[in-house]
Formats: sequence, C-alpha cells, structure tokens
Amino acid sequence: MSLSVGDVAPEFSLPDQDRQVVSLADLRGTPVLLVFYPFAFSRICTGELCQLRDELATYTDAGVRVLALSTDPAPTLKAWREQEGFDFALLSDFWPHGAIAQTYGVFNDKAGMAVRGTFLLDADGRVAFTEVNGPGDAREQSGWKDAVAQLAA
Repeated sequence: MSLSVGDVAPEFSLPDQDRQVVSLADLRGTPVLLVFYPFAFSRICTGELCQLRDELATYTDAGVRVLALSTDPAPTLKAWREQEGFDFALLSDFWPHGAIAQTYGVFNDKAGMAVRGTFLLDADGRVAFTEVNGPGDAREQSGWKDAVAQLAA
C-alpha cells in the first residue's frame, strides 16, 4: 500500500549516479520531490524525466530538492544522466532490489521494478502530495507543480 498525505516518509540512504550516498534525513528542513520510475533509457521514463529537467526551475525556485529513484544500478544511471543532461540526482534502489520502493508502496515485485510513484515531502518529512501511476501510464506533472505552489504558500 502506498503512502498517504500526512504520513511520515520512510527514511532511506541510497547511492546516486556517482555512488555518493544521499540520505533523506540529511535533507530534513528542505522540501523534497521523490520521483520513482521503472527504468532508465525507457521511452516513457525518458519523456517524464526530460520534462522534469526542462521545468526544474519550477521546483528549485520553490526550494524543493528533486530526487529520481529507480531499481537501475548506479553505472546505468550515470550514463543516462550524462546522455540526457539531468541536473538532479538519480538514486539507485538496486540492492537490496527495490527495498525503498517497497517501503513507499511503489514496487512491482513481479516485474522487479518501481512503478511511477511521486511524493512531495514537506520540510518535516511528511507527505504533502502523492500520486501513483501504473506501468505505461505517463504522469501529468501539473499536479506536482500545483502541490509545490501550495507548499510554498
């Protein structure tokens, strides 16, 4: 079961594309947008994260830190980040495989991948917005922007 608005977000520490550990606890005091996605280099995921890249100022200007998470290994994420020019961290939930996606309720154990889960966390680490889309169902990001604007207000 996925998290709901008002829930405390589960803590995690994961390596990014450069194998530098990013801990949610270290970001306390800063709103965070967590974007879980199935696979690097896939068509829908690339479209979603390229839109996020192109509209990143919407989030960063509001003081929101953006983190994208998948079950891909760090070297794959590094290659994808370099190819697409992403300016936000890509976190690897590779091992134990999908453990963080599981704690957020967005892991498809039959396919071994995260589903399209989006969580906006407030500065205290509580879920302010959540959206979960199934495989093949691209996300409309206007809801994320509305939630960021409400959080910033």
